[in-house]
Amino acid sequence: MRTRHLFLAIGLAAVWGFNFVVMEAGLRHFPPLLYVALRFTLAAFPAVLFVGGPRVPWRWVLTAGATLGVTQYSLLLLGMRAGMPAGLTSLVVQVQAVFTVILAVVLLRERITTRRIAGMGIAFAGLALIALDLGDGGPIGAFVLVVGAALGWGAGNITVRKASPPDSLRFMVWLSAVSAVPMLGLSLLVEGVPRLEFSTEGTLSVLYVALISTLGGFGVWGFLLKRYDASVVAPYSLLVPVFGMSSAALFTGEPVSPVKLAAAALIISGVLFAGTRPASRTASAGTTPRQSPEPGPPDPSGSHREASTRA
Repeated sequence: MRTRHLFLAIGLAAVWGFNFVVMEAGLRHFPPLLYVALRFTLAAFPAVLFVGGPRVPWRWVLTAGATLGVTQYSLLLLGMRAGMPAGLTSLVVQVQAVFTVILAVVLLRERITTRRIAGMGIAFAGLALIALDLGDGGPIGAFVLVVGAALGWGAGNITVRKASPPDSLRFMVWLSAVSAVPMLGLSLLVEGVPRLEFSTEGTLSVLYVALISTLGGFGVWGFLLKRYDASVVAPYSLLVPVFGMSSAALFTGEPVSPVKLAAAALIISGVLFAGTRPASRTASAGTTPRQSPEPGPPDPSGSHREASTRA
């Protein structure tokens, strides 16, 4: 990867990591379901009027909206509102990569290898360590909601894999459009008619997650995938919880305990181990191996595409 593209990938991980701190700030001003609805509304309109059709069957757009949009972000924001800190949330939600592997085996009949099983076991050990660290009186219910969001994200990744969108940004705009309407309805049903009061922090939070994290982020993600294999680009998403936890510690004072660091090491190494292939014998003999088309962990704020479907 060229140096400027390397910094672009790292910068994108920083944007997506800081996104969790921004969402935590937004939840001080909006109910969680309404916040999700506003995010998708701003990400979809007016962009949907200019990008053209999604270029994939509508059943995949709707299914992705239901999983990646409604399910993932509803549970994620509800979990954060219920007490999950921003930095810890950015880490826990990375187990979506493990859920993606499990669902791919069950639904797509993909082959499961010993390496993947070992990687999933390592990642789940990190998840169990977090659950034990929360202990009695901790936000266990909020933790379960975030794990549920990761499961919804994994289901969405399978949907995107089947859809194989040729343009990730265009697909994300339409995913946002089909998610905005049900989220508005769900917000009215559960949270009631909102009492909106203008605040600079709340407004900037929604604008950040909609325009910078969602549209800008997926624009950069698609740009990188057009130039490099997904197996080269996707591992940079493992930097997201690093930036998420560090920015939460810096801006919100969220403590980073040794237990959290150990859990982070387990989850990130497990996801990386499960999502990559060992070097071939030719590599050990001094021959450069061909890049594996098997993708690494999906990105942390939406959809993921296989290397074979990149634009």
